Amino acid sequence: MLKGINPLVSPDLLKILSEMGHGDEIVFGDSNFPAASHAQRLVRADGHSITALLNAVLPLFPLDYAVDYSAVLMIYRGDKEPAVWSRYAEILKAYPDGDKQFLTLLKPEFYERAKKAHCIVATSESEGFANLIIRKGVIR
Repeated sequence: MLKGINPLVSPDLLKILSEMGHGDEIVFGDSNFPAASHAQRLVRADGHSITALLNAVLPLFPLDYAVDYSAVLMIYRGDKEPAVWSRYAEILKAYPDGDKQFLTLLKPEFYERAKKAHCIVATSESEGFANLIIRKGVIR
């Protein structure tokens, strides 16, 4: 047990976050995301939403200053963007380099990028098109 670390950050997730270097990406997949078949490394976070995990991870995780976006999302073709996207923006903007625009990719491009990510975290996020990729920066 460690002090100051949110209990949603499992030992496996903490190890992955520690191993990541500048420019490495981590995917938070919603409950429909094919995490196991796309992951180089898979961490299960069953029972947790992506927003809860972001709130737990971002105090430990510097966002990348060297890119023009805060996060990567999968393009949604409906009339209205998923409500969770605005919650992501609100959470991210509280951290350095988190107030940038999102990069949105078509589903095939998002899946290819996810396959190259350092890790995929499989969550129980129930909202559709909630998949999110963040890129690790440096500790200044």
